[in-house]
This record gives sequence, structure tokens and C-alpha cells, in this order.
Amino acid sequence: MLQVGLGLPGSPRGAAEDFPLDQLGKRSRSYSALMSSGGGDMEARQVPVLIISEAETWDIDASSCMGCGQFVDWDKMPELDQQPSAQSRSLTQTSKELKKLAREGHWATNHALRARAYQQIIQHIPCRLVTPDALVYRDVASRLFGKQSVSSHPLPEFLGGCGMPTYCLTMEGVTAVKKILICLGNLFPDITYSPILPAVVALLLHYSEDEAQCFENVSRLIACNDSHTSYIDQSFLAHQASHMTFGDLANKHCPAAHRLIASTSENVFEVYSEWLGWIFGDLPFDYAIRVLDVYLLEGQKVLYRIALALLRQHGLSVTSRELEVANVKGDLKAFVQNIREHLTVDKLLERAFGIRLFSRKEIWLLQMANRKALAEKGVTVVQRRQLFHLAVDMLNFSSAIVTAQEMRIMWSWIPERFSLFPPVLLFSTSENGYSLQRFYSCCEGYEPTVLLIKTTQGEVCGAFLSSDWNERKKSGGASSFFGTGECFVFSVRPETERYEWVFIKKPELTKAVPRSPRQRLPSPASPVLSTSPRGGHLASSNHLTVPVLQRAKGRLSPYLAIRHFLLPSKTASMFMSGTREGIVIGGGGGQALYIDADLYYGRTEHCETFDNPPLCQENFQVQLLEAWGFQNA
Repeated sequence: MLQVGLGLPGSPRGAAEDFPLDQLGKRSRSYSALMSSGGGDMEARQVPVLIISEAETWDIDASSCMGCGQFVDWDKMPELDQQPSAQSRSLTQTSKELKKLAREGHWATNHALRARAYQQIIQHIPCRLVTPDALVYRDVASRLFGKQSVSSHPLPEFLGGCGMPTYCLTMEGVTAVKKILICLGNLFPDITYSPILPAVVALLLHYSEDEAQCFENVSRLIACNDSHTSYIDQSFLAHQASHMTFGDLANKHCPAAHRLIASTSENVFEVYSEWLGWIFGDLPFDYAIRVLDVYLLEGQKVLYRIALALLRQHGLSVTSRELEVANVKGDLKAFVQNIREHLTVDKLLERAFGIRLFSRKEIWLLQMANRKALAEKGVTVVQRRQLFHLAVDMLNFSSAIVTAQEMRIMWSWIPERFSLFPPVLLFSTSENGYSLQRFYSCCEGYEPTVLLIKTTQGEVCGAFLSSDWNERKKSGGASSFFGTGECFVFSVRPETERYEWVFIKKPELTKAVPRSPRQRLPSPASPVLSTSPRGGHLASSNHLTVPVLQRAKGRLSPYLAIRHFLLPSKTASMFMSGTREGIVIGGGGGQALYIDADLYYGRTEHCETFDNPPLCQENFQVQLLEAWGFQNA
């Protein structure tokens, strides 16, 4: 094992004057040179030691990073933790080990070490065959700028007028960021919208030898073709889909915070559209760079985790202050900017990785479904969100069962891609009578639907049902369940509460179905994957069978389709069923909702699919029943 002194934690220039010259040679002189440019008094400080196995690990040193930090205004940099690690560790090439070290902030206290780690990590990212490198940058920059000032060149249109975080860079550093962005615009003409790029470029410039190296590293993130990992959205469609995906995840994983936002904001999406800005813009530098550590290793899923953790903590903060929040969007921004008052960066990462998300595959499917919905709505270029997202006019919305305020809360629960479309009343007992067959005929062809029930006792409950009621015919008249894990049941009065598929709160109970060697998850830039229709048949074992995927033109594999999981129980996926005798929603140990063929008598119980209590009085009579669909969904 080789012992390499890494200099002073928190010092931009590291120190190495006590290195054994017979072992380190030029490496020692490199560190000494860096130290002489602004290090400090070595004798008064402790120097941590990193143990590196030459045969099994990367050669982590700063000899190739002599220029790193030249664009940084060190007087503005925050003081980093200068306590040496209590125990030396080796930095292995194993992906799992690297992720662990990044999450723990292993290279957070040494500028040169982080620079070398970034260079190694990014160089291991698989990219398209032709990806611009440092040499290309030097050639293009020379041709574009020569000796002129960069201010004479307009910034790329793909920035969309977004802000440009400077992250303690000097004026020369800010100029370098602009030059890199202009060159990216020239060499990646397919990028049409990517407001995250300025922050990523500025952060990486801290740890780059020069502009050219920073450009090459950013280019590799853009050109990544790893089927399991994505980094940077490059179109307005993808950018908006990521906002919708975050809204869906917040809906599921931060119900209390989501409810607060839905009850205080007229446009929930407008609040969530800022989620990337919370991370790359509002977070202080020392927090944002720790996020970048894990982001480079794990991709965009990390950003969802961090934003969800921030949203949760903000909700807790508002609750503890017992204050009315008039401007939740502005309050969230201020909260993130002052995050040090609430959480350390280590605690933020701990809470972020404590959130049990589904697999990258499921999040990818949700992202693709949101993209498809936006494309069907005609959203492909930059436009004001208000023109296409506010599908419900709350002032003119009319229901015989729920109020506009209750509808606003319910609407916030619906997956983002469906809330793009205005609701349409498909069936109402007050207009269509108490006929189950008429209910089916009115609802067939619409996917999804929302069922609302008002009992004779004034209680209100219902369900969001992800699949077309026409699916019931595929079982040949026999009773069978269909639907996906996006189904949920809810109560509105006397208490407002939603109960989702049990595995959303406990995803560790599921096991993703392994792909065969020939199957490969498409990258986010790939065309939409087409698969077989929804559903799956229950096997005689205690696991669901996985039907053979068949391609159907223009069809996405549904998000949270049961065939993507090996479930521990047959009763874990009893979402919806319809026969001539009645409607059943939720099963296993009971039925979340049952309505008879006359649409008059009903029953509600605890069920295993949604793990819900009775939604109202267990045996009830229906006063009114409505079914809502989504126009053009």
C-alpha cells in the first residue's frame, strides 16, 4: 500500500512538504509548488493520510491538477471541515465503494483530491463515439474568440434566460463559464433547452485544470449513452417532463409537504418547476458540490432524492413555525438558500438517501410517460407553462359531490401527465341514472378515470383508476383484476386522505423483474419503448407471472405495471375489477370499495392492496356517484 499525504483539508492548495521524496518524486514537488502559491504554515496543522492500493485503486493525487482552482476567488469560498478523517480508507475502483465514499464526503475536504476524483469518474462515463474533447475546445474557442472579449458573443438560446450561478468564481472564471457555454452551443446543436448547464459548468470549473478540461468533462455528461444513467436534459420537452416527474414523486413521497403546497398555491406545478433551481442555484456552494459528488456517480436520480429531502424538511419547518405561508414558492427558495440553519450537508444527504424510491427503470418509465403526454399536448418548444398546464378552471368547475377547493386537493394527487388535460364528466347518477351498464358504456374508452361517491350520510370518498374499464372484457366475463400501481383510493369527507398502492410506501418489498441478457433499458434519449397491453394473470404460486413483452406501436410500458415486479402476494395488486354484479376496487383481506350493480349499496373495508382503513361508514348507501375522465388523455 502507498501512503500519500493529501495536504490540508479545506485548503485549496494542499501541502506535501513532508512527503518522502524517494517515494513520491515529482508528485511531492507538485504539491509543494501548489502550497507555495498560498498554502500556509504546515507545522501548525495536521496532514491526513490516504492509503491507496496501487494494484486495485485509482492513483489519486494532484500532480495532474496543478491548475485546478485558478478560477476560484478563495476569499469568497466557505470554510470547509478541516478535521482529518478518523480512519484512513482506500479509494477503490468499485462502483459501490465509490458511491459510499462520495455519499460520506470522502474527498470533500481537499480541493486537489476532489479534482482528481472528478476527472477519473467522468472519464469512466460511457459516451457517444464522437464526443468533443479538450483539443476540439481549444480549436473552436480560438476560432470563435481569438483575442476578443467574450461579451461580444451572445449566450446560447438553450439557456432560456436562466440565471448563472457564479459559485465563488473570479471574473475570469465567469468569463470562462460563458466561453464554455458558447462552445457547447456550437458543438451540440441538438441542445434546445438546458438551463442546468451554467451551474454544472461553474461547479466543474472549480476542479478543472483549464477551460478545455472543463469543457471536455461537461461534454461527456451531455453525450453519456449509459442505458441506466442520465445527467442533463437537453430539450424543453425533457425539461418539463422532469418537472412533472418530480411532481409525481413529491406527491407520493412527501404527502404532507405536497398537501401544504396544494392548499396554499393555486398552481402546484409552478412551485415544483423550481426544483432543479433549489439544487443548482439556491443551495450554498459547499452543499451543491457535495450533491455533485454523488450526481456524477449516480446520475439524475440523485437530484430527485435531494429535492425531495429539501421539500420534506421545508414542510417540517413550516409546521414547526406554525405560520401561514402566503408565498410558498418564495418561502421554499429562501429556506434552501438558508439551509445551514436547518440541516448540515451530511444530514441532508442522509435523509435524501433514506427515501425509498423505485428503480431507475420505473422512474424512467414515468419520465417517458410524461414526455409522451406533453408531446400529445403539443408541448415541444419553449412556452409559458400557464398556457398548457392549468387545465382546470377552478372558478367554473362544477360537481354535485365535491367543492372547488376539495377538487384542487384531489387534482394535486393525480399524476402530472393526466392533469395536463381538462376533466370531463363522463357519468353521473343524477343525469344518467343508477345503472352499472350505463356506467361502463359511458366510461369505456377513457383512461384514467376518477370515481367520486357521496353517501346518504354526507361522507365523500372515491378512487383514481389508471386503466380503461374496457379491460374487464379481456377476462371473458370472469372476475379478474387489472390496473397499475398508480391507482389509489381516497376519502374527502369527513377527513381528506389518500391511500396508494402499498408498495409505493414500501418499495423494498418488491423485487424488480430481472431483464434477460437481450433486454436493455433504453436511454432517456431513445425512442419511446412499446410493449404489450396492461395487466398480468395471477399465477398459482405466490408471485405474479411476468408476461412476455410484445411490441405495440406507440405504446409505453405502463409506469408501475405489475409485470415489472415480483410481488410477495397475489393480493398485492388487486387494483380494479368490474363485472355485471358490481365494481370492486382494492382487494386482499377485504375490499377498499365495492358498489353493487344498482349503484345503490356499497361497502368499504381495509384491503392489502392499498393498506387503507374504511373510507367511510363500512356499509353505506350511495346518494350520488360521478365518474370523471380526461379530455384527449
